[in-house]
Amino acid sequence: DGGTAGFALSSGMAAIQLAVETLAPYGSRVVALEDLYGGTYRYLQVLTEAGALEVDFVIGEEGLREALQRPASLVLIETPTNPMMAEIDIARVARWAHGAGALLAVDNCFCSPAVQQPLNFGADLSIQSATKFIDGHGRVLGGIVCGREDLIKQIGLYVNSAGLSLSPFNAWLLLSGTETIFVRTQQQAASAQKIAEWLKKQPVIQAVHYAGLPDHPQAELVRKQQSAGGMVIAFEVAGGVQAAWKVIDAVQIFSKTANFGDVRSTITHPWTTTHGRMSPEDKTAAGIREGLIRIAIGLEYSDDLINDLAQALAVSQA
Repeated sequence: DGGTAGFALSSGMAAIQLAVETLAPYGSRVVALEDLYGGTYRYLQVLTEAGALEVDFVIGEEGLREALQRPASLVLIETPTNPMMAEIDIARVARWAHGAGALLAVDNCFCSPAVQQPLNFGADLSIQSATKFIDGHGRVLGGIVCGREDLIKQIGLYVNSAGLSLSPFNAWLLLSGTETIFVRTQQQAASAQKIAEWLKKQPVIQAVHYAGLPDHPQAELVRKQQSAGGMVIAFEVAGGVQAAWKVIDAVQIFSKTANFGDVRSTITHPWTTTHGRMSPEDKTAAGIREGLIRIAIGLEYSDDLINDLAQALAVSQA
């Protein structure tokens, strides 16, 4: 990821907790994207409700620019966003954040360090849920925070005192995952590109959200920041929530889970799973609709995955 130091932690949310609770002092202001991972969103809401932080949730780069007209301690973004695949210009937001006296932390789960390195574009911290592509085999929970050595030293005491450390056995498993991460993600991204292009041609699909599509509104930024379009796709199926669940129930190869980054392809319904703890209004504001499905591509033969989706989409419209 390009960092000079880091910590391996017990989970991805432990990594988020570490960044927020050490770099945003009690009572300080945090600026965060509205369409973060649902667990992160709810965690920040809890801190706000407890009076520990002032958190401003904003939508997109324009919201970040406006919010950073006044001082803050920490800016937390995810790019591409989960699950809508909107891209955030890391270098631009880093300039805004530093101008407001804030540090920039980037949740890099969707791309992994194999596809995107936020620190190279001015971010102060890169955060990973190592449960995802770093492990890559659905075996273990883990999280990683990395960045400059002086910044990592600043947060080191909290890691030990809060019990966030990764166990030795889980560390060993994650190290074995790093040995194949580039080979895995290259194939997964290639398959995701093929599947996203196929989905675009299906009449029952109302929208496809994938950073690698040529008509992605931020295609130039994708090419600048990422080595590929990524391994995760979101799409909306005609018929709303009922049709979406018919697709999920009908697939035979995809595993039904909110996790991603596995060698096995996975499928989930963001409205009720990953973002289920957000209010309907907040989900709608983030672009998440009831008919939205998110798939993460594994290492199965891509044509088998397409055939599985084709039969499931047919079932959804019956």
